[in-house]
Amino acid sequence: MDQLFAPWRIDWVEKEDKNPDVEECVFCELPERGDGRDHRIAARSDRAFVMLNNAPYSPGHAMVIPHQHTGDYRDLDDETLLDHARLKQRTFDALDAAFDPDGFNAGLNLGRGAGGSIGDHLHTHVVPRWEGDTNFMPVLSDTKVVVEALDESYDRVRAAFAEQAGVDASGEGAVRIE
Repeated sequence: MDQLFAPWRIDWVEKEDKNPDVEECVFCELPERGDGRDHRIAARSDRAFVMLNNAPYSPGHAMVIPHQHTGDYRDLDDETLLDHARLKQRTFDALDAAFDPDGFNAGLNLGRGAGGSIGDHLHTHVVPRWEGDTNFMPVLSDTKVVVEALDESYDRVRAAFAEQAGVDASGEGAVRIE
């Protein structure tokens, strides 16, 4: 089995203050501050929201995050579990429309031992993937290649959610998902 290492991620994992502008939990505070590009929140449902990752593994790397503050998946009530699952489905659809990937990686990193850097508020990563997209630049030259700016990825994902919801994509803020 081949092993791929991502040494650039250790800087984030070991960082004391993940976001100096956030006093409490980033996933609790940002949705309260607003939607849109500034906070990377592309869509909202009753009990969860979709936010683009500020350190994406690939264009469109999104996170589906329940509003409920917990690091333990078993704490989610049935309504939140269902809403979170449905929003993940809609996220796959939006990322398919926006990027046409060959596949996805999706999952939860529950706790620091599992690689979670924000362990007290669970979130599901949804990462679009393309055949042959493994990037060796970080291994060979300590350089990570980002092929699209976050603002452009945000616009594409938000527009795809807007099309799903049948609303005008030219508006501001997160798309409301029913």
